[in-house]
Amino acid sequence: MMTEERINTDVGIAGWGVYTPSTFMDATELAGITGIPEKVIREKFGVDRKPIPGPGDTTATMGLAAARDAIAMSGVAPEEIDIIIWNGGQHKDFPCWLAGLDIADQLGAVNAWSFDMEAMCGSMMAGIETARSLMVANERYGNVLLVSGYRNGDLINYSVSETSFMFDLGAGGAALMLKKGLGRNLITGTAFKGDGSFSRMCTVKVGGSEKWPMQSTDPAAMYFTIDDPDTFKKKLKETTMPNFFAVIDESLAVSGRTRKDIDYMAILHFKKSAHDFALAELGVDPEKTTYLNEYGHIGQNDQVISVMEGLKAGKIKDGDTVVMVGAGLGFVWAAATIEWGRKS
Repeated sequence: MMTEERINTDVGIAGWGVYTPSTFMDATELAGITGIPEKVIREKFGVDRKPIPGPGDTTATMGLAAARDAIAMSGVAPEEIDIIIWNGGQHKDFPCWLAGLDIADQLGAVNAWSFDMEAMCGSMMAGIETARSLMVANERYGNVLLVSGYRNGDLINYSVSETSFMFDLGAGGAALMLKKGLGRNLITGTAFKGDGSFSRMCTVKVGGSEKWPMQSTDPAAMYFTIDDPDTFKKKLKETTMPNFFAVIDESLAVSGRTRKDIDYMAILHFKKSAHDFALAELGVDPEKTTYLNEYGHIGQNDQVISVMEGLKAGKIKDGDTVVMVGAGLGFVWAAATIEWGRKS
């Protein structure tokens, strides 16, 4: 009886999907726009190219394309989906709009209810934990679809040097179908940390209710800015890596594992030196991850993209411990540990 009860509350990843536009910006073009040498773009920023939205690549449309692939892989029919959680960007097709409900309608998920949530680039892990909690708490929920689309690169001004850490932003969609009692690709632990002292440091100053109504000059100013770059950098340097490692360790500990058990790291894209430092600190061989230099940073989609690339390259095998990790502007640090393959 205890075994049956445990299986019924296990939640696993039944399917996944990734969509990237067919249009790209390469390092040469990015160097030309920013005035940063191409060698620096490739070696320091870690971007050889990044997808950018083409005609029709709205935030929700990209998430919808990924969702179709996740559903097809999972074998779950659209009408069997209980909840759709939009955990993509707030920069959506329309303001004050529920993207998840639109996606439910497009998919024919007639029995699903939906809500939109975001923890910036920690959203995929936050979505995983939210979905798992809902399924464990409510016996009626067996299938939850997470959908993300992201094109925050629209909100970057390449002449603003203090936001150069976001010059790697690309565009795309990702989705995960989570299923209760699946018996494979099990979510074994999650962890999160937040620091709201960053919340107003890097923002888009126009387009929100704090400065309303919009003025005629506002559309041209809809990009991220930082009021005090020196303080922002100092605080980020002091907190980001300790919190990054803290959520990884906690997620592993909840799963009954430690750093030495990591078989694959599905890590967000950030500058190459930070990526290499993180792997060295964790004791993870570079072959146990994928550096997303062909994608750049596609927000909360990075971890799904990394898992997809890891599977394609044969880096992820049954029985592996996979850790997904990211950090969202604001700031939220998030991690999820997955026991890949069949339940041991």
